[in-house]
Amino acid sequence: MADADVIVVGAGIIGAACAYFLTQAGARVVIVDPTAPGTVCTAACMGHLVVMDDSEAQFALTAYSCRLWTDLAARLPRPAEYEPRGTLWVASTREEMAIAEAKSAFYRARGVEAHVVTQGEMAALEPALDSSLPGGLWVPGDSVLYATNAARWLLDQSGTTVLREEVVAMGGGRATLDDGRDLEASVIVNAAGAAAPALTTGLPIEPRKGHLAITDRYPGVLTRQTLELGYLASAHGQATESVAFNIQPRATGQMLIGSSREFVGFAPGVNRAIVGKMLERAQRFVPCARDWHVIRIWTGFRPCTPDNLPLIGPAPGDATVWIAAGHEGLGITTSLATGRLLADRWAARDSAIDPVPFAVDRVAAGAHG
Repeated sequence: MADADVIVVGAGIIGAACAYFLTQAGARVVIVDPTAPGTVCTAACMGHLVVMDDSEAQFALTAYSCRLWTDLAARLPRPAEYEPRGTLWVASTREEMAIAEAKSAFYRARGVEAHVVTQGEMAALEPALDSSLPGGLWVPGDSVLYATNAARWLLDQSGTTVLREEVVAMGGGRATLDDGRDLEASVIVNAAGAAAPALTTGLPIEPRKGHLAITDRYPGVLTRQTLELGYLASAHGQATESVAFNIQPRATGQMLIGSSREFVGFAPGVNRAIVGKMLERAQRFVPCARDWHVIRIWTGFRPCTPDNLPLIGPAPGDATVWIAAGHEGLGITTSLATGRLLADRWAARDSAIDPVPFAVDRVAAGAHG
């Protein structure tokens, strides 16, 4: 008898969401990860649940997943720190107001509430912002949460067995552990984030390092997730390194400051130069940030694909291996939609959105050079 119907490799929020929806679909699921659930990439993330519009496929996935998060909101425990803060996209120039107008029209045409705000309206929403900023876009439906505790709750709700073991190989319906044992299942889900290519050769995923900084408590200074309209250019460009203004006020009154991106492999440690640029960018938009006391800085590695869309579905050449990886900086947002798409495939039922844009074989490995 097989050890499970589905073995999920990776106990971050993607793996947890897969387990949650697969068990709801009737699958017997085992999760395997040598680390505690939600303590690697998931713990390094900002936890912003945000609808994004870089492409129709990205919009469909993020909007669908945000709806799933909204559906779960009333059940999430207090430690998940779910808060419907919304997103304030800030224009830094008059020219960027045209981006706000286009983004608003795109969202509203697809059923997402969005409002262009003037300079005065934005100052009323967030007085701490630089008063010379020309305006922006207010999207009230976005939310934030503490992703580690959300991932653990999803696992608890699924009742999934979690094995604190390391998988070193997978394929042919087997997941091989580092002690030589094999676990058997009809499907093995590779949800190992930036480490996924080590288990499934040829995946077009590269690690993209990021930094976050958190401050002492400054309650009420900002009340909304606030980021610049140029964020997408930073997040989805292919520059070796970039920074963008992004601040999330936490339930504790602390300010979580991002964001940076670097293609440096898995190089450890804090890059003080890029952190300095990131903090300077925050101070440009929020002048009082110059007086904030940063108490901790950390790094994580986003699993990045060439077209900025995740890989969701069967791996080429082995129908027993499914992939749920490559979400870059949107893994927290899109975790629920990812899990639901794989559960739909398992249950042989139609999905709420088209899964084809996320097919694993759509892009070639090595596209970032």
